[in-house]
Amino acid sequence: MISKLLNVLLILLVSGLVANYIYRLPKFDQGEVAPDFEAKLMDGRQIKLSDYQGQFVLLDFWGSWCGPCRKENLHLKELHDQLNGQNIGSHGELVILSVGIEKKEENWRRAIAEDGLVWDTHIVQLDKFSSPIAQLYGVRQIPTTYLIDPSGTIIMRNASMEEVAAFLKTQKLSS
Repeated sequence: MISKLLNVLLILLVSGLVANYIYRLPKFDQGEVAPDFEAKLMDGRQIKLSDYQGQFVLLDFWGSWCGPCRKENLHLKELHDQLNGQNIGSHGELVILSVGIEKKEENWRRAIAEDGLVWDTHIVQLDKFSSPIAQLYGVRQIPTTYLIDPSGTIIMRNASMEEVAAFLKTQKLSS
């Protein structure tokens, strides 16, 4: 009787872990069109994702309170520094569009400064995972990234910054 109960509990545990894994997967896959959205940047400018059509965009969801995100920011900054000033074929420079999943704007601003995230395309979403852009993209865990090609199609999801850099180099970087 006890072994049957343990087997049932084990099956429930494994089922729960699998369901949680599936639930946390990003909503969109390679080959799907990235949904457009409108947001206010850190400097107050209103933008749409579609404003960057014709360029490669790295859409990065992160949080100041997220240890893995802050670690990934080091690699994101390296990618930016490595590609800054370089055109990707005829598509201009890579746009890093950082979306902060936050509760407090001051923590987000402090983390941007501390991590040296010098690009000017930062968006804060103060409702954490209930915020409009996180909901649109089905973001349930961070960091989550999407590399979007110049036509607006998702070409990579949750790739390492090294994989993103390697891919972009195949697109013929030029100064």
